[in-house]
Amino acid sequence: MDNNRNFIFAILLSMLVLVGWQMFVSGPKMEAEQARQTEIAKKAKNPGSHVAPAVAGASVPGVQQNAANLLPRAAALKQGGARVPIATATVTGSLRLTGARFDDLRLRKYHETVDPKSKEIELLSPSGTQYPYFVRLGWTAAGGNAPLPGDDTPWKLLSGETLSPGHPVTLVWDNGHGLIFTRKIAIDDQYMFTVVDAVTNKTGAKTTLYPFALAARDGTPSQQNYWVFHEGFIGVANEKLKDPTYKDFKNDDKKPETFSSTGGWVGITDKYWMAALVPPQSEQYNGSFHASPYGEGRSYQADYMLGGRDIAPGATVAITHKIFAGAKVVDTLRAYEKHDGIVMFDYAVDWGWFSPITRPMFWLLDVLNKYLGNFGLAIILATVLIRLLLYPLASASFKSMIKMKKVQPEMERLKKLCEGDQQKLQQEMMELYKREKVNPVSGCLPMLVQIPILFSLYKVMFVTIEMYHAPFYGWIKDLSAGDPTTYVNLFGLLPFSVPQNVPYIGFLIYVGIWPVLMGLTQWVQTKMNPAPADPMQAKMFAWMPWIFMFMMAAFPAGLVIYWTWNNALSVAQQYVMMRRSNVEVHLFNNLRLAGLAKKLFGGSK
Repeated sequence: MDNNRNFIFAILLSMLVLVGWQMFVSGPKMEAEQARQTEIAKKAKNPGSHVAPAVAGASVPGVQQNAANLLPRAAALKQGGARVPIATATVTGSLRLTGARFDDLRLRKYHETVDPKSKEIELLSPSGTQYPYFVRLGWTAAGGNAPLPGDDTPWKLLSGETLSPGHPVTLVWDNGHGLIFTRKIAIDDQYMFTVVDAVTNKTGAKTTLYPFALAARDGTPSQQNYWVFHEGFIGVANEKLKDPTYKDFKNDDKKPETFSSTGGWVGITDKYWMAALVPPQSEQYNGSFHASPYGEGRSYQADYMLGGRDIAPGATVAITHKIFAGAKVVDTLRAYEKHDGIVMFDYAVDWGWFSPITRPMFWLLDVLNKYLGNFGLAIILATVLIRLLLYPLASASFKSMIKMKKVQPEMERLKKLCEGDQQKLQQEMMELYKREKVNPVSGCLPMLVQIPILFSLYKVMFVTIEMYHAPFYGWIKDLSAGDPTTYVNLFGLLPFSVPQNVPYIGFLIYVGIWPVLMGLTQWVQTKMNPAPADPMQAKMFAWMPWIFMFMMAAFPAGLVIYWTWNNALSVAQQYVMMRRSNVEVHLFNNLRLAGLAKKLFGGSK
């Protein structure tokens, strides 16, 4: 019965890995490549538009994005007039004076590849490029014809030269009809802009204006599109996460998703980066997510609008917006949540359904990394700590396994005695378990507990930017990516490279050193116990390590390192427990090392 249970569990676990590999690795890679080819091949035909959130009777000019005649980024930045440079230790870029649009931002600490000389991550991009992505603030009105700031407004630089920490810039625009708009923009040493928008009324009559902010992007850059992490809209309203995906807005008849809240934020997120708009947290706002046609794709907009401001003649009113545009570093997000009171801001990281496990897992790895200075070492030490935490469960499971082996002869006797009467056999078995204090399912518990732990570790490695391009030692330069070596060229010893993205059989080729070590340690683990009597089960257990080796080869190297080290610790732990319980260890016999050692050192007869 114990062998049957293990056999069934092995099949289920194999199916889980096979399905997971197809869902998270093979399938998404094919979809991503198809999407990339489609983006390259398509030529947009129709312009999209981004407008301010509407209020009753408002007249708001649209922002036309012409998707044809794409320009290199440098050429696109030269269009639209003068710009104000942005320079900090974390970001660089510029603010377009026309329209006061945030549309040029690069992340200095992050690159497209592990090579520090590779291209910096481009977060916000101007019109004319392949994927325009920008943030705009402004005012709208419920009526009236007075000009309001729009995307073509010729703002003037009133003070400041370069936007940097401690050096804000101030813009001004006079609409020629008695309203003077002033915009003071500051940036901190991370990724948060603070914008104070003020309006002075010199018209001689009361004016009511509604402040708004929007983040918009045209098209979606080709991404990995894995189900395991979220890309698309994101925000918090009424202390609840709102995260519709791009696919949720793929149809033209999809209505905007609207909501109201006091406190919260809205934005658009990628796997590691985000542009988010933060209204005053003590004030109610109306938010929305919506999309519109853009060429053969879609344009996406997240926005919010605040309540109307009544501006008396001669008075000035001001509103403070915050704009986050940068990397989703957990400590940074939590610092903004704490010091600026931004509700649930660290939910920008996709912790997933297993967040009660994923968050502590990240905390553990992050703390260990800060002490050890290497996430790979943090994973190894975390594995030891997890094994210690689960030791009571493993010990109980092992004792149950020993008891199961001791009652095996009695179980065989009962099977013969109750042959043909399954109901009586089950009753006798239950009495036997009760009398001998045996739990037949306890042996599976440690393996079952490992599943959510593995998934949470996988999630942490996949969605937290702290793991992005985090190196280990030797050839592992990025723990969030697969082992780059392959057995085809003897892991780099042979003087030729292996082509990338080989279709259909790629998963059989790209098997690196760590996946091989994982397969070997798992194979050794199967040799700790005698082989199952059933030949089919024996074959299944013999193939399991190698099936896992190929399936796990494309997963993050950090996860494979964890599994390899966990296998090694399991072997050591089980060996110690078996020796202490005077249980025969079949490892050396199963590996046929005992006979070899006897021949080499003790002679043979």
